[in-house]
Amino acid sequence: MRLAWLSWLLRHFTEYGYSQGPLRAAIGTAAVLVTAALAWFALHRNRPAAVAAAGLTSALGIGWLAFH
Repeated sequence: MRLAWLSWLLRHFTEYGYSQGPLRAAIGTAAVLVTAALAWFALHRNRPAAVAAAGLTSALGIGWLAFH
């Protein structure tokens, strides 16, 4: 599923807010993924909550980057 999401993101790279350049897009996406990793590690004792928090953080963060 993650590979499908990344391939979709690459196909639609210029259609959304990622058109400001690959460097800005990479920095923003990396920041979102680091934030998702921090959410995962903060909740690692409760695996379902960690998965949900990291997934939600990633989806909302990358979605926000894509449309703003």
